Amino acid sequence: MFEERDLLKTLEKWQKILRLKDWDIKLELVTKEWRKTGDVKIDQADKTAIMLINNCNPKQTNIEALIIHELLHIKLWGMDQMIESLLKCVYGEDDEDPKYVFAYTQFMELLEVTTQDLTKGYVELGADDKSVSFGRIQGQADAEWGR
Repeated sequence: MFEERDLLKTLEKWQKILRLKDWDIKLELVTKEWRKTGDVKIDQADKTAIMLINNCNPKQTNIEALIIHELLHIKLWGMDQMIESLLKCVYGEDDEDPKYVFAYTQFMELLEVTTQDLTKGYVELGADDKSVSFGRIQGQADAEWGR
């Protein structure tokens, strides 16, 4: 699996490139079954974040791309929260309302696609590992072919 010292070195490299050096970011390795490969918990007011990396059953092979992706979520966090608040203002507080669910789902999918597109650009420009990870889709292909 991933070596923590290598992850910390990569985190430091990309924190500098993405101009996030004023953030305190803690790295935590998840060592049990988890449905995600990575996630980030953010406190924008304190400029602190905890980056969670799946070290048990990751679905992505390019760990540098994963770190870049999670750091980009920190960069986009303010916009993310503003749009989520706007959706609540427009559609109300009912998380079950189909209109709210639709708008929220569309926003989250667009946010994820945008973050991933930016990640691929940064990987191409400056990552040591420029490989594309087919983790999630490879599982679907394996299931289709019975591997």
